Amino acid sequence: MTKTLLYGTALASLMGFALPAIAQDAGALDKGKADAAHQHPPAYSPYAERDFPTRPFFGDTHLHTAFSMDAGAFGAKLTPRDAYRFARGEEVTSSTGQPVKLSRPLDFLVVSDHSDNMGFFPDLFAGKPSLLADPTGKKWYDMMQSGKGADAAIEIIVAFSHGTFPKDLMYFPGTTAYKGAWQETIAAAEEYNNPGLFTAFIGYEWTSNTGGNNLHRNVIFRDNGDKASQVEPFTVYPPYGSDNPVDLWKWMGAYEEKTGGDVLAIAHNGNLSSGLMFPTVEQFGKPVDREYVEQRAKWERLYETSQTKGTGESHPFLSPNDEFASFEIWDKGNLDGSVVKTKEMLEFEYARSALKNGLKLERELGTNPYKFGLISSSDAHTGLTAMEEDNFFGKTTPQEPSPERIGATFVNNAQTGVKIMDWEVGASGYAAVWAKDNTRASIWDAMQRKETYATTGPRMLVRFFGGWEFESKDAQNRLPGQIGYTKGVPMGGDLRAAPEGKKPTFLVAALKDPLGANLDRYQIVKGWLEADGKLNEKVYDVAWSGDRKPDAGTGKLPSVGDTVDAANAGWTNTIGSPELSAVWEDPDFDASQPAFYYGRVIEIPTPRWTAYDVKRFGVKALPGTAMTITERAYTSPIWYTPGT
Repeated sequence: MTKTLLYGTALASLMGFALPAIAQDAGALDKGKADAAHQHPPAYSPYAERDFPTRPFFGDTHLHTAFSMDAGAFGAKLTPRDAYRFARGEEVTSSTGQPVKLSRPLDFLVVSDHSDNMGFFPDLFAGKPSLLADPTGKKWYDMMQSGKGADAAIEIIVAFSHGTFPKDLMYFPGTTAYKGAWQETIAAAEEYNNPGLFTAFIGYEWTSNTGGNNLHRNVIFRDNGDKASQVEPFTVYPPYGSDNPVDLWKWMGAYEEKTGGDVLAIAHNGNLSSGLMFPTVEQFGKPVDREYVEQRAKWERLYETSQTKGTGESHPFLSPNDEFASFEIWDKGNLDGSVVKTKEMLEFEYARSALKNGLKLERELGTNPYKFGLISSSDAHTGLTAMEEDNFFGKTTPQEPSPERIGATFVNNAQTGVKIMDWEVGASGYAAVWAKDNTRASIWDAMQRKETYATTGPRMLVRFFGGWEFESKDAQNRLPGQIGYTKGVPMGGDLRAAPEGKKPTFLVAALKDPLGANLDRYQIVKGWLEADGKLNEKVYDVAWSGDRKPDAGTGKLPSVGDTVDAANAGWTNTIGSPELSAVWEDPDFDASQPAFYYGRVIEIPTPRWTAYDVKRFGVKALPGTAMTITERAYTSPIWYTPGT
């Protein structure tokens, strides 16, 4: 099933080779071509006169610096300016004193520091007079100066999370201290934003965490500082904010009305939400009604399917027939381990089940609240978006590279017994965005229309188009984007009404990361809703490397194999393929059933960051520590709705 992917070589993609893509409205495209034809003959060059996205841009929409309350407590010293410097390719010194640099610069970054008490720790570290004037603030500062910083940090975070933090020390919206931190955040993004070369977005993380149940959202502005400066972030603590996402959406609407700007929210990976991230019946004591689904669909365009705290695509309990569902799973408890995970929670925490439940909610209420695109990001609290397995600088400052981290404990709640080890923290991930230009407007617009995909770290190039007219020969064209947008819609789009007797066809293409591993397979994941309300899913292998053949009985494709030498943290690209492409027709299509489809690209196995630590530090891993990983990418879905 190996097929040559004809859109260039790994070197070409590394050099920014432009992959064709055009606007989702094929009708508008046809009209534009017709108008152009009246002016002059068609261009000979297939790369001329294109007005559409030409390449994926890789970035991180979720990074914390010392301005975040918890990051500062963990010992982070890097500022938003340091974070932007690092992301654009500069070498910096980490909070633990280690030199660090990315293998390749990122294209964009959102510094998304926590909204509540933003900027407190840098001021405490600096001994700001207003903090030292308070007896408790002076006590904490003196503890840090005397080498008891860890004890002070624990005391501060406990007070902050339990509501006993001195009110006079809180950085509330409206205070000079809070405004200063927000303006400094904006100033850093403005300073490092370089249109065409590197995009620095203005953003923050709204931090709903009542009871340790993580309902965070990352808020990203399309706008420059002139508009973002007119507001301050929406926080959680009353009377300055709320832990209900409905109130966040109201704040977002008020921002757009006040400034004429644009803002969107990305839901945090839901696996630590205790089953609250994707409600279907009620949330915060109110029913999931028409207003709820409409507002959520409007404001929350993307979902963070993978990050350091696990991957939230699906779960083996939810998808027992999916052999790739058990990937970097965190399913023990909530954010602080105070709530033990139950199987009943899982359906409302993972992307695939949310996508399926969204089909049912649309039938009931008229709008699909979970019609989201997929991205990954880091959620690192170090100021360093270093998510490569061989260059992983951890979730928090104490988890930066050291001989001790592979055996340390990250979460250990004695009351519930929930325990998560440091080795379970994942080196994930990055957001990939198909956009016209490396600018705030172009990348934000691509996120808004959901033309995005998630990667767990590698920068593989992935295409996914759906339509009714794709043919097998289309997979052999050097410009799949040109054909994909002409005949169909890209990831994040909607299939048009089904022509009589037609089944949907999908053009898929993937190219390996130039510095990474070969590809094992390209899969399409389908979910659909039957007339009786039953929800179903199925995973199809549509392109793969080598001459493997699916099992005649199970239909499962044999394993690609494994070349990992864990002891030496190495592997070879002697298996797998550098590129895959195919056209696939849904054999189980029923025009009366609403459905979604998304692509999943699997790499061959490679060493996990834990294997690199074992080799570099000469340490032993704890029994059960994962030493290999099958990195992957997930595209945003394409939806089919009967009658549209």
